[in-house]
Amino acid sequence: MAAPVGSGGSSRLVQYVVVRADLVRTLAWPLGAVITQACHAATAAIHLNYNDQDTQQYLAELDSMHKVVLEAPDEASLSSLSETLSQKGVAHKLWVEQPEDTPTCLALKPYPKETVQPLLRKFKLFK
Repeated sequence: MAAPVGSGGSSRLVQYVVVRADLVRTLAWPLGAVITQACHAATAAIHLNYNDQDTQQYLAELDSMHKVVLEAPDEASLSSLSETLSQKGVAHKLWVEQPEDTPTCLALKPYPKETVQPLLRKFKLFK
């Protein structure tokens, strides 16, 4: 994956969201607060890539949007993923909660599943 991704192909578009599991399990954040972080990141990723062809197609299919929410074990793994995605040219938004300056989750812009799923393979579904 040398070039930035985003071909606008005919496969299913998916927006991946990766949330820090330790926020709930170790740091005892309320689940609602963590869900809010994921919503912020997903909305920001769509906004930042609004004119992207895949994003427009994803939004045009409003009633059949597909999101996958994965969990990162901790801040270090989330930050590492963000760095990897940036290096690979994968558009995403790392959400940093303010004023705490705490990275909580990230969301990719919508992509064809097979384009980005290999980069996310080590992350499990959020439970």
